Amino acid sequence: MANVIRFGVSMEKELVGGFDALIKKRGYPSRSEAVRDLVRKFLITEEWQDPNASVLATVSILYRHHEHHLSDSLADLQHHNYELIISTTHVHLDKDDCLEVVILKGKAGKVRKLAEQMISTKGVRHGGVVYTGKGAK
Repeated sequence: MANVIRFGVSMEKELVGGFDALIKKRGYPSRSEAVRDLVRKFLITEEWQDPNASVLATVSILYRHHEHHLSDSLADLQHHNYELIISTTHVHLDKDDCLEVVILKGKAGKVRKLAEQMISTKGVRHGGVVYTGKGAK
């Protein structure tokens, strides 16, 4: 860690107390590591503001496999956007429910649009996206 720069941060006592409690709850080894993680998240959020930034995302969708044409609709959507998809995992949770996790890579605007289309496809019961990017060093 030869390139580490040390700097001081001033905070109200109550804010530090809440931060320390959260650090302990989440298992961070130090305040420094927690602050680094917060800065990375902040930088990734900023990175996603540029629709042409190269980013990554994980899309998770839960649905009943009996939904009429849903599997076909999701497959068609993914095939039409194959250049954004790194990997897809399909899990049969039980006799009715499926979980699909899709890893996307590409321009922020296109990745966001595809993620939103997948989640909003009729029949998807629940969906979520984790946005990340290369700015998280």
